[in-house]
Amino acid sequence: MANLSEEYSQIDVSAEEKDKLVAEVIRYVLFKTHQNSGCPIKRDELVQLITRNYRQRSLPSLVINEAREKLSSIFGYEMRELQRSRPSSTNQGRSQQNAVDAKSYVITSKLPNEIYSKYVEEKENSHITGFTFVVLGIVHLAGGKISEENLWHHLRRLGLNESDEKHPLFGNIKQALEALVQQRYLQKDKVNGPEGNALMYELAERALDDSINERLKEYIGQIVKKDVASLEVD
Repeated sequence: MANLSEEYSQIDVSAEEKDKLVAEVIRYVLFKTHQNSGCPIKRDELVQLITRNYRQRSLPSLVINEAREKLSSIFGYEMRELQRSRPSSTNQGRSQQNAVDAKSYVITSKLPNEIYSKYVEEKENSHITGFTFVVLGIVHLAGGKISEENLWHHLRRLGLNESDEKHPLFGNIKQALEALVQQRYLQKDKVNGPEGNALMYELAERALDDSINERLKEYIGQIVKKDVASLEVD
């Protein structure tokens, strides 16, 4: 921290001002994460918050880095940087997402999964977690990328129809799927093919993260074991 204090003094920002800026960034990140159901926070939003009353060019990086350290040491969250994925298709796909900065952040708990599930995770939202892993599992088993038509084919087999706007658990199913795109679990792109344009869903940054990827493989493994066990019983 001594080095950080020295850097702040070099850009003419007092310790009190620095602490206030770091606290504002932490509050903003926690609030926005809760308000937007875990959607990534653009770095540009944090920069604007920091430079509202300051013009020092190196200040945003110093404040954001210290906020990340305190989120980790005090709150037990990792503030992870996401780099936007590009479509894997060789023919250039046009993203259906709004333009996103090269850098954005999400926060993830550093607690072990079993402890987080037991003491932190909100059980009333467990159906959303289940939906997320079902969709990601389908895309993963399709090789990491699937057409919109095929994805809905598999979801309909599970009783989830794209025309259903009042599902008892998920409400509007289309919006529930779109939320996974906004949260960067999936990327949706328009791809030009021989039969015209098609929408493709592809695993995005958060789904490709090691922690999520391992849980996804474990989830798929459990389903496979259950299927094998049921076949043996039959």
